[in-house]
Parts: sequence; C-alpha cells; structure tokens
Amino acid sequence: MSFNGKSILVTGGTGSFGKKFVETVLKRYKPARLIVFSRDELKQVEMRQVFNQSCMRYFIGDVRDSERLHRAFKDVDYVVHAAALKHVPVAEYNPFEAVKTNVIGAENVINVALDNGVKKVVALSSDKAVNPVNMYGATKLCADKMFVASNNYSGIDGTQFAVVRYGNVLGSRGSVVPVFQKLRKSGTIPITDERMTRFWITLEQGVELVLNAFELMHGGEIFVPKIPSMKITDLADVIAPDCKRKIVGIRPGEKLHEVLIPADEMRSTVEFKDMYVICPEIEGWKNPQLKAGKLVKESFEYSSNNNTVWLSKNDLKKLIRE
Repeated sequence: MSFNGKSILVTGGTGSFGKKFVETVLKRYKPARLIVFSRDELKQVEMRQVFNQSCMRYFIGDVRDSERLHRAFKDVDYVVHAAALKHVPVAEYNPFEAVKTNVIGAENVINVALDNGVKKVVALSSDKAVNPVNMYGATKLCADKMFVASNNYSGIDGTQFAVVRYGNVLGSRGSVVPVFQKLRKSGTIPITDERMTRFWITLEQGVELVLNAFELMHGGEIFVPKIPSMKITDLADVIAPDCKRKIVGIRPGEKLHEVLIPADEMRSTVEFKDMYVICPEIEGWKNPQLKAGKLVKESFEYSSNNNTVWLSKNDLKKLIRE
C-alpha cells in the first residue's frame, strides 16, 4: 500500500516509535501531509528541527481531548495510534491517569476516526495486554478490545481498525539497555530474577509491522510479529560484563516471562512466515488476504520462554552497537 498523496497522522508522534515511523514514511513515500500529534511542546520543537519537510504538520494536543482530535483528524486518511502512558510503575501509582489516556483516549480516537471518515487506524499494543497483572496492561487490553470491536460500528465501507502487539523495543526510551549502561558505572547491575526472559524487537521492525498491518488489514485483526527472545542475564553480561549482579526481585505488576499470544487466543490465530494474526470473532468477518496462512496447533502459546528463536550474546552485542 502506498502513502503517496495521502494524509497520515500519528498520535504520540514525538515518541521513539513516532520518530522512526515518520523517518521511514518520508524515505519511502511522498505523503500530502504527515501529522505529528502530541502534547509535548519541547519534543515537537526538537523533532521539527530534524523533520521539517513541507508535508510535515505538528499539532499540540492530547488524545483525552476529543474536540482537538476532531480538528486534527479532518481529511486524514490513515491514523497510527501510538499515544499512551506506558511505564508500569507510573500507571500503578496513577491509575486514573492511565485510564484517561489509554482507555478514554482510545475511545476518543475511535469515535473521531469514525466521524471524520478515516480509512484505516492501526493501534499499538503491548505484550502486557495479555493476561494483564498490572494497570498498564489492563488499560491496553481494554483498548485492544475496543479497537477490535469498533469495526462493528464502521459498516461495510467505514473506518477499519486493527492492532499490532509486540514486546520490548530496543532503542526506545523505556528500554532496559540505557538503564544498564548508566548503572554499569556503579559496578553493580540490578537483576529482578535470573530466570527472566523477554521478547526483543527493534524500532525498524515495529514500523515494518505497522506498515504491513495497513497493507493486510480488513478490520479487527491483531498482528503479532515473530521476534526473538533473550535472557535478561545475557543482556547484563553483554552491557556490563565486569559488574556484579544484585538480585532485587520482581517488581509489583512485573512478569517473569512475556506472552504475546495466550493459549485462549489459539483457536483464532493464523501463522505466516514472519508474523501471527489473531482474527476477530466477529460474525460474518472475512479477510481473503489471510487465506495464505495456517491455523496454529491446539497447544500453541507464544511466550518469551517457549520461543524457538533466541538472541545469543553476540547477537545482542551487534544489536546494541547498531
């Protein structure tokens, strides 16, 4: 699918994903407008210094404000919804704020997209939305359900909504990598649990997943990439090989392993070469583009500890250098 001559808007566009998405779209396409929608004035000023092409637009606004969204979504063709409160401890301490942004904000994006005739909306989700044990995950699960169900409101020719779900992003502001790099000067690296595993994805892979979702979506799908797992102890060894480890225990709301597709969603999951697609259980729903995939086995669950692809220490070194 081409974005040439189209208007694209990214909520939370000054974040790590938003910057990489804007960079990629500008390299590959010639959009009529590429709109960055976010609430942080300073980040927009800094981003404008890097991306100042004539198609760029910078809108100050909050997804909590539906009136502002109505102005921003006017004549927009495609929306990427990346705005969210993402940090687990922050959401635990400020649960009402997490609901306002992650749930009510998602509802606003959905309603305004429907009212303005946006063609397609892709929302970013998280592994923490699967069997959530923290407030952040609970709000993202709620948002995922809303985006999938919103296709019931669209009608045959209305807005299509889909979700992409992935784990930790190498190079993002919330990544553990810069934390370990900063702490290695102290000589001690805190490890929550030596058994801990995590999925790993680069910003580039995250952007490709979203672009593929726009291409394949019919409305209601959850797209999950096939990505490698890594051991938290391997990451610590690569970043700070000479440091001591201090076992600090799992924080409230934190999991030992991550799950991207639970066993309960197995019956509606289709496998492709580079991704899984969780199909919506909507009456009459069909997506002919998914016929090339195959249903996963009944015992299937996609978690970071039972993954078939793992990053070695050398792989991690290479990724961190890049």
